[in-house]
Amino acid sequence: MRALVQRVARARVSETLSGEILGEIESGLLVFLGVTHDDSAEDAAWLAGKVARLRVFADDDGKMNRSVAAVGGSVLVVSQFTLYGDVRRGNRPGFDRAARPDAAEALYLAFVCHLETGGLPVRTGRFAADMQVELVNDGPVTFWIESEEARAHG
Repeated sequence: MRALVQRVARARVSETLSGEILGEIESGLLVFLGVTHDDSAEDAAWLAGKVARLRVFADDDGKMNRSVAAVGGSVLVVSQFTLYGDVRRGNRPGFDRAARPDAAEALYLAFVCHLETGGLPVRTGRFAADMQVELVNDGPVTFWIESEEARAHG
């Protein structure tokens, strides 16, 4: 699994055609989540835990030392299969590494469930919908996290 995590002052996701706001948060984390073929429930649990514990909010000394829970923030999770887009050859992205929608949705929902079970307020987009995301990146602070690295390094 891949997560592009951004610390945000605010973020929201809406459905493109209807304009319906699907999820909206104030201060917290915006997580774009991609799933590949060999991802598992263990990847979803590991990645959710990593995101929940990520200390990217300032403490009293201005150092990144607090988690989203510690600052009373929320998490907005948006599925994004394009995180597994391959643009190494040609100009048109290939998506062979992205998981099939049924498997990807189950792991996306598992990731969200792990965050919620951990006590975080979570909002989401709509899986497989055409969406528009608005955000104010705070810092800017952005991190790329992959569960594959955790499997490789124990």
